[in-house]
Amino acid sequence: MSQRFLSLHAHWRDLGLLGEKAVHYGGPDELLFYSGGPQSHLARFSILCGPSRKRVVVRQPNQNNAPPAQKHSPLNGDVRLMKEKQPFVAQVEEWKHGCWYHSTSIFAKSLSELLEKLRPLTSEQCFDSTPDMSLPQRPFWAGAFAYDMVQWTLPLQLQNLPDEGEILTILWLVERIAVHDKAKDMISTHTLSKDTWGQDICQNMTPESLLQTLSKPPASIETSSMNDEQHERAIEAIRESIRAGQMYQVNIGRWWSGKIREHPRKIFQRLNEVNPAPFSAYLVAPDLGFSLVCSSPESLLKCDGESVFTSPIKGTRPRGETSTHEEELRIEMVNDEKERSEHRMLVDLMRNDISSVSKIGSVKVERFDVEAYSNVQHLVSHLSGVLGDGLTGIDALQAVFPGGSITGCPRTVVCSAIDELEQRPRSFWTGSIGWIDLTTGAGSWNILIRTLIARKIRGQWHADVAAGGGITIGSHPKTEVEEAKWKAAALRNACGWIEADNSKLPIGELSIHQLEIEAVPKAITEGKVRFVDNNTVAKGCVLLIDNLDSFTLNIAHALAGLGREVLIYKSRDGGPVPVWDSASCAEFVSHFQPSHIVLGPGPGVPTDSPLTMGLAHLALSGKTTIPILGICLGHQALGLAGGMKLVRSPNGPVHGAPRSCVHTQTGLFSTLESPSLFTRYNSLSITSSKNGTFIETAHEAGTKVVMGIQHSKLKIHGIQFHPESVGSQEGLKLLNNFLMLEADA
Repeated sequence: MSQRFLSLHAHWRDLGLLGEKAVHYGGPDELLFYSGGPQSHLARFSILCGPSRKRVVVRQPNQNNAPPAQKHSPLNGDVRLMKEKQPFVAQVEEWKHGCWYHSTSIFAKSLSELLEKLRPLTSEQCFDSTPDMSLPQRPFWAGAFAYDMVQWTLPLQLQNLPDEGEILTILWLVERIAVHDKAKDMISTHTLSKDTWGQDICQNMTPESLLQTLSKPPASIETSSMNDEQHERAIEAIRESIRAGQMYQVNIGRWWSGKIREHPRKIFQRLNEVNPAPFSAYLVAPDLGFSLVCSSPESLLKCDGESVFTSPIKGTRPRGETSTHEEELRIEMVNDEKERSEHRMLVDLMRNDISSVSKIGSVKVERFDVEAYSNVQHLVSHLSGVLGDGLTGIDALQAVFPGGSITGCPRTVVCSAIDELEQRPRSFWTGSIGWIDLTTGAGSWNILIRTLIARKIRGQWHADVAAGGGITIGSHPKTEVEEAKWKAAALRNACGWIEADNSKLPIGELSIHQLEIEAVPKAITEGKVRFVDNNTVAKGCVLLIDNLDSFTLNIAHALAGLGREVLIYKSRDGGPVPVWDSASCAEFVSHFQPSHIVLGPGPGVPTDSPLTMGLAHLALSGKTTIPILGICLGHQALGLAGGMKLVRSPNGPVHGAPRSCVHTQTGLFSTLESPSLFTRYNSLSITSSKNGTFIETAHEAGTKVVMGIQHSKLKIHGIQFHPESVGSQEGLKLLNNFLMLEADA
């Protein structure tokens, strides 16, 4: 039936119900969300959007009024942040008299602000026939966001901006849809009252013929943004940056470009024949000469109006030549430390992102699977959270965009590094395509991988294809280069740029294999999490210093889950950096009067975070008796302030991997069994102390790397690992032991 739905799509276009012959219904633009392959829990419905009479286009603004981007190197720790953003302009257009006419302009400084300002332009009247509750119930907005909208979702300063006028967002107001339900093998239409489009669709449910298998595409020539040697050098530069402690993982892409000698819709058909995927999509705007073709297996975000869901993918193996061989490859991937560490890192990152919009204690890992597609099998986790009071799917989309699986960790830093490495805008690759109901916030968004970006220039279609992978310290440059080329091969072949060699590529039916979940630390009671603002009253709160890390909210939610109110202070937000000497730090603590202070993790070295170093020195001076805990970078800051040395970790960086820690069962470890498993995210570590300032309370088994320190007299503790991670079995117990400490009277 799925292939029949594509046949009907072509049939309805021929009849003038879609496309350039449907101008009496609305614009000629086309938008299809297509769930390819067999039925699964991933994506049950395909949605064909009928001709729209209203759309929104966002283009890259003129940068004359913005401060020029100064050359900097995030790979070497130089990350330039922008607290204040220049607004972008969204042009609202209406279909009248056979053309798109400019109606009004919307100015916004964030993706969420744009969507909020579209509410008044959207009818709240429900469709005449009620769709499945997981589908839109009323007119909704649908379309695509380019990755480069990151300019308004993260506080970074890009050095390689899109050209002025380049399309960054295109959305349509959808008031009529045709839906294919794969589970019931049924097609239904949903429109507003007195709309005849649905009736016309229902009267033409038999295609003249099924889509014929396409012949080999016309040959064309491609160019690449880098050769294999350059690609390998970029990967090695990332690995060196990881060794230096600047980041944990970076997703880098490589581009192939060329002419395509047929319409993009044919490439969409070809792609679905060889690589059906649950989150595929096709769109075209003829007057803009713009089209996207996508065969994505990955969901960025789903929202039902009350809860949010995300399904990060990280970890890959090919399908096997036999069922036995495939099982061997699956077991190999599940047990591979590099694959599991990279996946665990992504799970922790996405937990952090949805925690920003979720109630305390509601974020959990629903399932952990191996999902096998036509040619590959992946590690996939499924996370959920209950939306906080007053928050919607609009806020959630702002929080998770762009997705962690195609950027890295810590996200703000790595997005800056991606800009430095790729030396070009990403356009729509690794952006998102989907839909959102602005009344309820319900929606569904994919990640634009396995994607072709096509532009028509002087009557000729030109296209870009990109592919890449997440680079960790365990990555092998040559292997990563070959993987990127392999990921892009299906699209490059569909464009006629290369000859396909699928002889060694096993193909199988979609299948799901559930694995054991690594549980999220469970909340005992529900506290609160707030960010510092101008009206902050914080007496008695746990003060958490955010050092630009992507796990800060996981720590905050873990502490709040122990019944505390947590106040987050952003020490690196792009604003002016105060001088944090002893006097100013003492004034800072006196102003907030917290019960406890947590010096959070972050990229780089402790001296990159002057407030954290200042508070470490203040604590060791004895001028405050408030209990202090340093986590990762915060732990290193305490060590440096106490006369210890910071060095590259023996045996190299460890990110996302649980390690056995042998401890003294004293202080924070007093209620824990020894050894205990805790997840490391560090490239640097502090050396053993000889001056007696700190007692070493924990070491990693085998390597003897210092994992825990405690002041001999003061209530000052440091831990190198991350207690909030899904791999830290007793992390919540340790945090609770810290909260049991009280300041001296």
